[in-house]
Amino acid sequence: MSSGRRATAAAVTVAAWSVLLAGGGPVAGAATVAGAATTMAPDGPSSDFSRTVPIGGGRRIHLECRGTGSPTVVLVPGTGGAADEWTHTLDPAHPSAGLKPDAAAVLPRVASFTRVCAYDRPGTTRNDGTTSPSTPVRQPTTAAAGVRDLRAVLSAAGEHGPYVLVGASWGAMITELFARTDFPRVSGLVTVDGASPYLKDTLTPAQWSHWMHKIRAMDPGKGLEVPDYETSVAEIRGAPARPHPLPAAVLTSDEPWDLKVGTGGSTWPAWLAAQDDLARALHARHVTDTGSGHGIAVEQPRLVVDAVHEVVDETRK
Repeated sequence: MSSGRRATAAAVTVAAWSVLLAGGGPVAGAATVAGAATTMAPDGPSSDFSRTVPIGGGRRIHLECRGTGSPTVVLVPGTGGAADEWTHTLDPAHPSAGLKPDAAAVLPRVASFTRVCAYDRPGTTRNDGTTSPSTPVRQPTTAAAGVRDLRAVLSAAGEHGPYVLVGASWGAMITELFARTDFPRVSGLVTVDGASPYLKDTLTPAQWSHWMHKIRAMDPGKGLEVPDYETSVAEIRGAPARPHPLPAAVLTSDEPWDLKVGTGGSTWPAWLAAQDDLARALHARHVTDTGSGHGIAVEQPRLVVDAVHEVVDETRK
């Protein structure tokens, strides 16, 4: 999910996948960020804050955390999406109004029952069309780089596990690798129309090759986030398997869309097959009746909040 969140309900799905292909970018006329948490120094895991956090090497990453309690929920947005992807919603009755800050959005609702954090990866874009203040890095980027940055910013801000990781779209690749490589600190997983390594198996070879070609053909000089799927799939498949299942939920869009790659027809069946594979691999509850396109978090935030609440409750048992 990324720039599509600033369009109509139908366009959310189309634009989000276009950005997944093309690496994101600002869109004019976006809603401005409002209603954010009070900015204050994070004295501990009970402080609400929103600021850029030094992570070493001259780099900083913007992080926002709210609420109290354990486990800490970590929200990981899709390609090009910043932390405010989780603080805004789209009104289905007035989709042309675009995204608006909403107390019923995912982050503020999760903060009502546990600690929750969201961050801006380098090269991401906020809802007002501005680039995140997170220090830019060389693109394309990989899931492993995303995991390193996420660990670094949580540690530097004094946020501690156990974590329930929530990954949307490309963000699900990062949460999957995080869970495999730092299993003791992860207590649950939720994917929100998440990408997965299974797409390489369910897409035809021609579709996968065409998709990767489109990504490689991008100009990374703009500094916008560009996911390296080929390398990331290899990173995930080469990582240790989880020693046992975790409480998990997989949310899948049910409004068809198409990546429009290759010559093998629609990619929608391959997406659904990959979601089924992901749910089986995670031993997860699979929510398929979502009434949503790719941007479930902004179109149907209550579904995401309910899934997170369920996983959090399971981890507390």
